[in-house]
Amino acid sequence: MSAPLGRRAVAEAVGSAALVAVVVGSGIQATELSQDAGVQLLANSLATVFGLGVLVALLGPVSGAHFNPAVTLAAWLTGRRSEDGLTARDVAAYIPAQITGAIAGALVADAMFGKPLVQWSTHDRSAGHLWLGEVISTAGLVLLVFGLARTGRAHFAPVTVASYIGAAYWFTSSTSFANPAVTIGRAFTDTFAGIAPGSLVPFIAAQLVGAALGLGLVLAVFGRPAPARTTPAPRQGEPELTAPALP
Repeated sequence: MSAPLGRRAVAEAVGSAALVAVVVGSGIQATELSQDAGVQLLANSLATVFGLGVLVALLGPVSGAHFNPAVTLAAWLTGRRSEDGLTARDVAAYIPAQITGAIAGALVADAMFGKPLVQWSTHDRSAGHLWLGEVISTAGLVLLVFGLARTGRAHFAPVTVASYIGAAYWFTSSTSFANPAVTIGRAFTDTFAGIAPGSLVPFIAAQLVGAALGLGLVLAVFGRPAPARTTPAPRQGEPELTAPALP
């Protein structure tokens, strides 16, 4: 990620807005076209899979395509000792951009379908089994994202991350929000994908616990990253090496 921080923050805001617009908009469309809850969830999850995959592929080269404060915090924690890791300044720009974008995405989706703007959701999601679902879904997402990076397969992220979220829609009790910014944004719409403001704090707390658990799983499965090897500076009169020396 060599783009200036301002452009990266814009990418995070745009990506978060588009993601929430996809989630909320497809939820509204699904409920208007079908009264079957299973069909509604299927339509919502498929739209999210396709939309998320496109957004990660498009914006990943600019900002890393986090769209998620939990991923951003995990990236900062794991990269603090790396010269090319996220800095505290990056985090301070990314997270507000993600939250602002998510709220904007919910408002845009409501506007597209003629729904009232800034209508708080009445969809209560306060239950222990739902919080457990958020812990599991967020832990799996963090394990996937950072596991791909550890194994040199980050280029598969658009497909794998989108596929995981699509699966987690169905195998978790909470339908896998797994994202504090998206969770906040979805409180601004009283539609299929909404979440009541009173449910926000425990949901976000569960997501942060899941992110910590996911980082623990990354360490347990992949171990600590190997320290970067550096080539010592040549002594006076010796030629400088242009490639790493063989052991």
